[in-house]
Amino acid sequence: MSNPNIEQLAAAQKANAEVMAALVHAAFNGAEKIAELNLAAARDFLNTSVNGTQTLLGAKDVQEAAKLQTNLAQPNLEKVTAYYRNLYELITATQKEVTHLMEEHYNQLSQKANSAIEKTSASAPVGGDVVAATMKSVLSASTQAFDHFTKLAKQFADIADANVTVASNATAKAVGAASKAAAAKK
Repeated sequence: MSNPNIEQLAAAQKANAEVMAALVHAAFNGAEKIAELNLAAARDFLNTSVNGTQTLLGAKDVQEAAKLQTNLAQPNLEKVTAYYRNLYELITATQKEVTHLMEEHYNQLSQKANSAIEKTSASAPVGGDVVAATMKSVLSASTQAFDHFTKLAKQFADIADANVTVASNATAKAVGAASKAAAAKK
């Protein structure tokens, strides 16, 4: 193996290691944010449960306890909805960052592969142009497949986003209706 090949191999390995480190860093940042969200939600749930229990224990009769329970349920439903919305946003942001890193790395690899094919075909013996054309075709097919995969992932993310929006709106309407019904009973 000649020295330029070893240098190219070392540079490629270094670039791959950097991309892997960036991917791991993005994944850990996302996991850290999700853990923080979960911890805050657990703390809030505990505090809300304790306060709700104390409020319910102060009820004078069953009717008052039922009204209190209805009044306590509304903010809890809103908190659960907000939690899932935040969780979805964190997961989506992490997925977008990882996808961006992968797209960027793939584009760099494709450019380097095209450059290598061009250099090789220029200095190749007779018949080398057929090999170069085949390699270009394979590279083109892999690029199209990667682009299709990326578009499909983005479509799934858009669909999930739309579903979260619809669910959030439906929950907000249900909470509003429950609040009006509870207020009417008072």
